[in-house]
Amino acid sequence: MDNQPIKPTGCCDPFDPAPWEDKEITWQKELFVKDRVSSFFHIPLNMGKKVVKNMEIIEKAGVKMPFQLMLVDENSLWSCDIYINVKKEVPDAPEMAELSGTFLTKVFEGPYKNIGKWIQEMKEYVASKNKEIKKLYFSYTTCPKCAKAYGKNYVILFAQID
Repeated sequence: MDNQPIKPTGCCDPFDPAPWEDKEITWQKELFVKDRVSSFFHIPLNMGKKVVKNMEIIEKAGVKMPFQLMLVDENSLWSCDIYINVKKEVPDAPEMAELSGTFLTKVFEGPYKNIGKWIQEMKEYVASKNKEIKKLYFSYTTCPKCAKAYGKNYVILFAQID
């Protein structure tokens, strides 16, 4: 029964962790739609609405990527920045941002309460490569509803190292 193909929910695509596990990625001016999400002690309050709104803008502009990557910068207890990758500039975007640098990635699976443990594992992984983390981004690969439907909650950590 486990070998059955995963049926897409129609919301978030099923996630394949293999292309993201233990990778080194270099971006030169990778383009993203950027928006701010309100949080309460790192718990997002309006992320779903912001993601839906931005995805509508991205799809209307015809610049959706084949794999839709969303990065989260947990830069405050009260808000976070989301970055959704796109093929080119989006005229109606709240803000456009470019990310450049080299990133080490690691995929984690489990409940969000494990995030502290994942951050520690990521620090150890980066240190094992004789590197230091400059900035850490989180990629929540599905919404909570789709994670439940798929039976897996994957999170990719992106550690910027240069």
